[in-house]
Amino acid sequence: MQADIRQVADGIHLVHGSNTNWVILTEGDAVTLVDTGYPGDREKVLASLAAVGSSPEAVTAVLVTHAHNDHLGSAEYLSSTYGTPVYTHEAEVPHARRDFLHQVTVGEVLKNAWRPGVVPWAVHALRSGGTAHVPVARPQAFPAEGALDLPGRPVPVHTPGHTAGHCAFHLPEAGVVISGDGLVNGHPTSRVAGPQLLPVMFHHDRGGALASLDAFEALPGDILLPGHGPVHHGSVRKAAARARELGA
Repeated sequence: MQADIRQVADGIHLVHGSNTNWVILTEGDAVTLVDTGYPGDREKVLASLAAVGSSPEAVTAVLVTHAHNDHLGSAEYLSSTYGTPVYTHEAEVPHARRDFLHQVTVGEVLKNAWRPGVVPWAVHALRSGGTAHVPVARPQAFPAEGALDLPGRPVPVHTPGHTAGHCAFHLPEAGVVISGDGLVNGHPTSRVAGPQLLPVMFHHDRGGALASLDAFEALPGDILLPGHGPVHHGSVRKAAARARELGA
């Protein structure tokens, strides 16, 4: 099955992999790749680059919103095979190295197995490498504050809670926010549609995730590209406010 690729603006593509999204930012022949899906999504990642007229060799950098396996999956592959630098927030660097792991445990999943959608999601996650050991050998903190000198000129925005170093990316000229798992638009384990926080079991710090909605509400934009769920067209501020209402 091929990944579903949606162009949302000039040079900006949201790619739906297997339950997880990644974003391709193009500028001429160069590419910024934001997240890389599950380990099992590798062929989809490579195919999506080809589909937008690019290649792994053209990826200037991989930006990681956070170091869970369904977002980190092929980061080390691209780094070790093509020399692609992998950047994430400084608080997420040791997580990407797997100095520690802040990720939902098998025990926590089993405790929630009665909830609708959890068992099919868990089976898919296991088959896709959700529990694989996929550390990045040399992750780097963002080299500067403000807009990164990369295709798309993404601006990192620290949004801790889901993980300590979770980071969104703002594309102010395009009015786009790449939200990772700090603000999603659906999930296989959620019975709610539209902008929302992930279910409680997925957050390292649920209170922090709620607090980080302040940061999303402060970002001007009308296109939200989430880590899970379809693109959301509409005020990012209102999307974050709705997630807060549901989360409360």
